[in-house]
Amino acid sequence: MSQKLKRRLVEADHNLPQSSKTALEESHSDSDFFDNEGESSDLTDSEADLSGSDEDESSDLTDSEADLSGSDEVDSESESDNNVSEQSEEGDETPKVLSNGSPPVLQKVDEYAEHDTSDEEDIRNTIGNVPMKWYDEYKHIGYDWDGEKIEKPAQRDQLDAFLQRIEDPEFWRTVKDPQTGKEVVLTDEDVKLIKRINAQRVPDENFTEYAPWVEWFTSEVMKTPLRKFPEHKRSFLPSKIEAKRVSRMVHALKMGWIKTNAQYKRLKAKKKDQFYMLWQTDSEAEKMRRIHDHIPAPKRFLPGHAESYNPPSEYLFDERELQRWHKQEETPWKRKLHFVPAKHGSLREVPAYARYVKERFLRCLDLYMCPRGIKLKLTIGPEALVPKLPSPKNLQPFPTYLAITYEGHTDMVRTIDTDKTGQYLVSGSDDGTVKIWEINTGRCLKTINTESVVRCVRWCPNQALSLILVASGNKVILLNPDVGDFLISAKTDTVLKESPKSDTIINERVRTTVQWAAPSEAEYGRGFRAVLTHFKEVTQVTWHGKGDYFAVIMPDGQNRSVLIGQVSKRKSQLPFTKPKGLVQSVIFHPSKPYLFVATQRHIRIYDLIGQALVKKLMSSSQWIATMDIHPGGDNLLVATYDRKVLWFDLDLSTKPYQTLRLHGTAVRAVSYHKRYPLFASCSDDKSVIVSHGMVYNDLMQNPLIVPLKRFAEHKGCNDFGVFDVRFHPLQPWVFSAGADGTIKLYCN
Repeated sequence: MSQKLKRRLVEADHNLPQSSKTALEESHSDSDFFDNEGESSDLTDSEADLSGSDEDESSDLTDSEADLSGSDEVDSESESDNNVSEQSEEGDETPKVLSNGSPPVLQKVDEYAEHDTSDEEDIRNTIGNVPMKWYDEYKHIGYDWDGEKIEKPAQRDQLDAFLQRIEDPEFWRTVKDPQTGKEVVLTDEDVKLIKRINAQRVPDENFTEYAPWVEWFTSEVMKTPLRKFPEHKRSFLPSKIEAKRVSRMVHALKMGWIKTNAQYKRLKAKKKDQFYMLWQTDSEAEKMRRIHDHIPAPKRFLPGHAESYNPPSEYLFDERELQRWHKQEETPWKRKLHFVPAKHGSLREVPAYARYVKERFLRCLDLYMCPRGIKLKLTIGPEALVPKLPSPKNLQPFPTYLAITYEGHTDMVRTIDTDKTGQYLVSGSDDGTVKIWEINTGRCLKTINTESVVRCVRWCPNQALSLILVASGNKVILLNPDVGDFLISAKTDTVLKESPKSDTIINERVRTTVQWAAPSEAEYGRGFRAVLTHFKEVTQVTWHGKGDYFAVIMPDGQNRSVLIGQVSKRKSQLPFTKPKGLVQSVIFHPSKPYLFVATQRHIRIYDLIGQALVKKLMSSSQWIATMDIHPGGDNLLVATYDRKVLWFDLDLSTKPYQTLRLHGTAVRAVSYHKRYPLFASCSDDKSVIVSHGMVYNDLMQNPLIVPLKRFAEHKGCNDFGVFDVRFHPLQPWVFSAGADGTIKLYCN
């Protein structure tokens, strides 16, 4: 229905008599005039010529004046309509009141008046609404308006897409047109529109959702009818649809499908309320869970001294504590107290607590919302905590008893070692002597005086040479013990008698660190074959697996603390230029050109050929004592002064695979057996512990570590216990060097 026709009907309603208006209202339900606003009604030409507007509601039009439909009046109406439409086009969202005080007229604007075709899509591909996958096998994607094929654009792979995403700043707003396959860059207006739609907001930002309501039709009851013409006869006839509905209801009442209120009341009075148990356990009171398994609410903590109205002075905040309390306003859970303690002269002066209601509410909320649960008490026996390990009887052979005690040193024995044949034993002591023992008989064959404290002795692993490295004071002595095969001893003297000539100039840094010298006649008679004098005290020496190279440690040497010497060329070299910490121990890898350097807290593995750091092991301890490597080369054993023995799996991680806390005091030394799956550790608690350490060839299977036997045969001296431990190269026997000046052999 047009707006002009509505205005005419309003005016005609003013002029209809009251009786006609009443009849019109009664027949309104049966009338089809207002069913569809846009459809044509049964108005006659004379009825359609009635003209009127809301502007003339206050005027007293007579019946004759209402019948007139002059052009002047129509022109005036069109002018007023144009004024309203111009105001709406200018962007004024709130309809304005006309000049004569009447409400504005709603004008329907033709969207195509200004040639606005924004709702029509620019369809360049004319294939219609068909699936685009039909064109997957073709080189074109459709046809344009001229019937020409639309070629598919070049397809990019994932690498090109990744490069475009990195290089193109407009990539995030680029979309692909499914009709043409081309990429379209969204404008700022498009992006803004998409953001508003995703945020569930009105797409048009100029649209006002809460504009003032415009009352297009008056709510006041008019005294005049809406229409002036008489009603049709059909408006006074009863509705046939309603008659059918009434007949259906009467039939349902007769059949009993619909019951009256009285019938419902009688049926409800006959039925009795039936109750049943919601929970089956409620029928048995002794088994009611919520009664017998009651969980009481946790009680609040009692107030302390700080919450008193007169707290002690030590509970009051000073300026620093008060500033810290205010800084933690955004993180109140970090505060020590949730309030500032205050001191009052009497209880009457205490003000009301501002957070009382909130705290009570939070307490009630916790009691209501927080779940409660019963913590079952675990009844675990001591046997369940002990890991299931194989019986030691199944892990034989291993040392089980004390067999021989080697006595002869007058001071603490710090170091011991055996030769490759397992026939002789060498030991070094604080009394400045090196003793050669026969293992089977316990007899001391030789005693060599070095005139200084002997801290380390190592027998050469090369069976073709009879040579021992001795670290005594600031000297490293190449010693020929002259025991065993006399041909090997003579060959050793021949090799070391003449030093090889070399034209290479010794570096000044190396020359000031170590000096090679030939022994004197007296020293040569004692077995000395070469003497290396260092600028600091030497604590450890170790051989390379082939028996030509050896490493020397001077912890106080800083960046010159580690030296590598070569027996065949009579020269030394410094592998490191920068200090990495206080060096404690150094060993060579048994099969690879790797050097293990242990500082106080870390163990670094260096590649001697590549001259680079391979790996850095984290010991998680405060002070490393010594270390030993497994004959397979994949596992490392580390002794620490903080009572721990660390087992490293080099292929698994840089952290310890297992930490063994077997000793009560500092662990002095650890050692692997060369043939049997055994390792031993000694400590200042005067004990030696032998353990089973099986390493499997399967890399997916972890090593098996089982403590087997504990020996405590040594005596303590000045809070020292056992300094060194070594295995027999062929038998499952273990040697220990104690602070009591004795060496003990444990056999199976």
